[in-house]
Amino acid sequence: MRAADPIERVLRGLYSAALYLLLPVTLYHLVWRGFRHGEYLLRWNERYAVYDPGAEPVDVWVHAVSMGEVNAAAPLVNALRARHPGLRMLVTSITPTGSARVRALWGDSVEHVYLPYDLPGAVSRFLRHFQPRMALVLETELWPNLLFGCREHGVPGWIVNARLSARSLRGYGLLRPLLRRALRTLRGVLAQSAADARRFVQLGADPAATVVTGNLKFDIAVPEGGDALSATLRERIGERPAWIAASTHPEEEAAVIAIHRELRGRWPDLLLLWAPRHPERFRGVAQQAVEAGWRVATRTLTRWPDADDAVFVVDTMGELVSFYACAQVAFVGGSLQDIGGHNLLEPAAVGTAVVSGPHLHNFADIAKRMQAAGALRVGADARQVVVHVGALLEDAAARAAMVSAGHALVEEGRGALSRTLALVDAGLQGHGAGATAMPSRRG
Repeated sequence: MRAADPIERVLRGLYSAALYLLLPVTLYHLVWRGFRHGEYLLRWNERYAVYDPGAEPVDVWVHAVSMGEVNAAAPLVNALRARHPGLRMLVTSITPTGSARVRALWGDSVEHVYLPYDLPGAVSRFLRHFQPRMALVLETELWPNLLFGCREHGVPGWIVNARLSARSLRGYGLLRPLLRRALRTLRGVLAQSAADARRFVQLGADPAATVVTGNLKFDIAVPEGGDALSATLRERIGERPAWIAASTHPEEEAAVIAIHRELRGRWPDLLLLWAPRHPERFRGVAQQAVEAGWRVATRTLTRWPDADDAVFVVDTMGELVSFYACAQVAFVGGSLQDIGGHNLLEPAAVGTAVVSGPHLHNFADIAKRMQAAGALRVGADARQVVVHVGALLEDAAARAAMVSAGHALVEEGRGALSRTLALVDAGLQGHGAGATAMPSRRG
């Protein structure tokens, strides 16, 4: 194992000192978020890597920050578990929505905790406790002490489905000298696109270890039972037109209300399926829709909308893809508000025309490819979004063309899973994995 150079020690020392000085802020953050989402008030021990003794070591540790990254990781996790039935896996997240998604997908069949803060002591306790043989970090989770800790504990690490926007690259600023050294501890960076790979190399990744494997989000699968859910809802709403506003953020909610009001002026029986991004907004959007004068149903209370409902709030987790399939047009949120967008491929994969706002820097490559293929319409603001949604509701031929283009693009993009799995599986074989299982290291 290569020893840290003097500059690295100085940079890490300054970075870690800053984090320790900010430690009280983490407590404030957890309390402040807890007022909006009670889950943030729970499991603080995991945030600081304080665990009960006696855990069994894990073979593969996957870190996926939130729900979107967990969904992207799911095909890889499932494929690894199928190939190695005895594999002990740990999946970490940072957000309660990510945690809930981990439990919904795998229950207790994988270990799960929150990833601790990037403090040297916490990172060391985390790695000593779980003793992973391999680390797979999703997308853009570049925590210097975590990466250095993997090196120091002999844990080979990869960034998989690696994504780095131009904005993020610029934003690293003073951390770039430290991140350059941290990235060189990795076995590989498996990038979504050539542009992502190039930016990782600019940040400091080893060009020889940076490979374009594609985007795991293209390897999407309809959740188990999803087809039945979609069929039931379509049967219940009959010939009513429907559009879906998905993964919306608070500053987009007024726009969704305004868009639906204008569209209902043209299609009085139009149904809005509304799936806010975060659970703490479920009740709020339902209340806003009621105050707008509409009859509102929710997935948890009524299960299905009826003929008099104007809005149906999808206040559950893990069912969004199935509800996409029930709408003629999908607006994907996080794009009118400067969030960076959310997964545009999910509605395209299930045959729904896709509209978004202009803020798509987190999905720049996918958005560019979808626009070029005719599978995405982007509105510069809410006014243009309503124009696009209305035009597509009115024009079945245009919708069909977008659906066909979207399906073709998704099928063309598949393969990231097999390419990623080949590289990761080779690493597993090189670190003691058998053909079907990896032995426990207890004792």
